[in-house]
Amino acid sequence: MELIRTEKVCKKFNQLTVLNDIDLTVNEREVVCIIGPSGAGKSTFLRALNQLEIISSGKIFIDGELFLHRENNATVSRVNQTEYKRLLLEMGMVFQSFNLFPHKTALENIMLSPIHVKKIKKDEAEELSRRLLADVGLTDKADEYPSRLSGGQQQRVAIARALAMQPKFMLFDEPTSSLDPELVGEVLIVMKKLAESGMTMLVVTHEMGFAREVANRVVFMCDGVIAEEAPPNEIFSNPSNPRTKQFLNSVL
Repeated sequence: MELIRTEKVCKKFNQLTVLNDIDLTVNEREVVCIIGPSGAGKSTFLRALNQLEIISSGKIFIDGELFLHRENNATVSRVNQTEYKRLLLEMGMVFQSFNLFPHKTALENIMLSPIHVKKIKKDEAEELSRRLLADVGLTDKADEYPSRLSGGQQQRVAIARALAMQPKFMLFDEPTSSLDPELVGEVLIVMKKLAESGMTMLVVTHEMGFAREVANRVVFMCDGVIAEEAPPNEIFSNPSNPRTKQFLNSVL
């Protein structure tokens, strides 16, 4: 079952085309990694899915429904407001920066959205949040404020916070790019466990080892287009596009 599908998605900033006719499908329980050079449009594509960027044209389908259709910077059709909010909540997102509330503890950061958005009772939200902290290996950090956590710990709290909304799939926008090298591994371990649990994941990443090991499919983007997509063994061992080969030679 497909959870995400885009057709001819384009995004322009004035005269600059950032996304150009992006067609991509992500199926349930699939892990898709998007790789490519800086400025390729990878993060913009992720942000377009959850409406942090509004596409110029194209169609976005979420969970089998036509979520949004735009042409010439105008909305042609969109699901009703109730469905719009419901489908947005099906997307969990983890950003490059952690965006934790500095005046809230790790536990409180995770509890906020379930209480205020999903209207879950406080004791239920706390139970869920403590379980998620355990899942990301931070049981003993529940009462710590972000300033007392390492970057890797903060990002793991951010992952737990996204999971607290019980999304159907997760979007990761270069989740390790802000971390010191020695802290990257602890975040990738959490993401691997999440993939193993069956979570559908769309991951923009520079971590080629993670993409090779965890992804079902790797998508190479450059200059606002999908230049190539294939299983990881194929794309890393025998890329068909010269631009993919050039990129991989420069990063591996």
